[in-house]
Amino acid sequence: MKLKGLGDSKVEKLKSLTGNSYAKSSKTKLWMIRATTAVLLWTCLVQLTALGDTWGPMVLKGWPSRETLSASALDVKLLPIVPARVLPPKRVYKNNGYLLISCNGGLNQMRSAICDMVAIARYLNVTLIVPELDKSSFWADPSEFEDIFDVDHFITSLRDEVRILKELPIRLKKRVELGLIHTMPPISWSDISYYHNQILPLIQRFKVLHLNRTDARLANSGQPFDLQKLRCRVNFSALRFTSQIEELGKRVVNLLKQKGPFLVLHLRYEMDMLAFSGCTQGCNDEEVEELTRMRYAYPWWKEKIINSELKRKDGLCPLTPEETSLALRALGVNSDIQIYIAAGEIYGGERRMASLKSTYPNLVRKETLLGADELGFFQNHSSQMAALDYLVSLESDIFVPTFDGNMAKVVEGHRRYLGFKKTILLDRRLLVELIDKYTSKLLNWDEFSNAVKDAHANRMGNPTKRLVIPDKPKEEDYFYANPEECFHPSSQNEPVNIIQ
Repeated sequence: MKLKGLGDSKVEKLKSLTGNSYAKSSKTKLWMIRATTAVLLWTCLVQLTALGDTWGPMVLKGWPSRETLSASALDVKLLPIVPARVLPPKRVYKNNGYLLISCNGGLNQMRSAICDMVAIARYLNVTLIVPELDKSSFWADPSEFEDIFDVDHFITSLRDEVRILKELPIRLKKRVELGLIHTMPPISWSDISYYHNQILPLIQRFKVLHLNRTDARLANSGQPFDLQKLRCRVNFSALRFTSQIEELGKRVVNLLKQKGPFLVLHLRYEMDMLAFSGCTQGCNDEEVEELTRMRYAYPWWKEKIINSELKRKDGLCPLTPEETSLALRALGVNSDIQIYIAAGEIYGGERRMASLKSTYPNLVRKETLLGADELGFFQNHSSQMAALDYLVSLESDIFVPTFDGNMAKVVEGHRRYLGFKKTILLDRRLLVELIDKYTSKLLNWDEFSNAVKDAHANRMGNPTKRLVIPDKPKEEDYFYANPEECFHPSSQNEPVNIIQ
């Protein structure tokens, strides 16, 4: 019995020990399961959060029930679905070398030059480096290419035609930094054969060629059709402004359209234009002296001694604000229309603008439509300001330039491309003659107005053939003012009637 009792006590003790060990083991397993589960849940949470703003906030804030499932409950901002951009396939070709270009002039002079250089690079089978913009001209704008144009769009949208890089490969970049590079200005108004025969061998020899002048370096006409089409493609598609400039341009256009039709007046009556051209009609003696000093201060302005009156009679001067007011009124432009002044600071200020403002009181500028905070980024960046004016000019019901400078010509051509939108091309030579007769009382108002209307009946941006004058490219029609190779004849817009 004792042995049995002893055996029983051992069994009970063994059971007790076994039970305790089992309990401890179960607790350990349970702890490990909980820890593993926590790690897995945390990993899932991190992974879900990393998926972005759509799913992350839902996990962190708790999953709503089916009854409360909505955009507000999910706290998710629903955005329109933007289709993925399809890039054109890269063009594969043997690279003959690298082309560096330094543009010169204002925004639109550089714009057309970039179009030319892309076309030249394509036909020479070379790699183009993103163009350097002019920072040393009268305007002294420090903007880089990417400050004005969408550089990534520029590169990718043309990849099926030409290879474009933001900078030279490192080995070649070092050579350029050491000054081991050939620099030259190409001959103005050259045919593409000049670039094949004269420029391409230099690129192949030096590997990198730097063209330090780019304005008007490719002929207007007589070029291969595909080359002309490529110039248009660069101008109307690849050279897109930055999103910041585009959005601000749209805002200005929307503000104008809210109040009805509007006319953009490219009133080229800034100090630099008057000093360069020597046109001083309506200026006082002090202003004439100031403009003359400025003309002599810039050595690259070749013409120094200028007869202002003779230039004006030949139609080579920009119209004054007073002459512009008479011209618009004679053409029958409604006095209550909004007129957006696409220009810099008008020389002579309010004194010279008084007549125009009296006839057309709804004069506005970007500075009056936008707040100082919106325009602050663009201050002291004339090319970016010009880009805003360019966008507004494209969207206007009527565009009227008072001088046929680069912006006037490029906008004219772009508006033709958009469906021959109304652009009044003022005949300055005839206008100043008629204005002088009217102010001298040799014509009454009706005679003056009828003569102005008759003279401009076919100068409204209608479809027309580009005038070609062999061996006189400066006197013929500019390619970018009328790139007829790129038009769709059936896309003419219906005009808005804002002329009486």
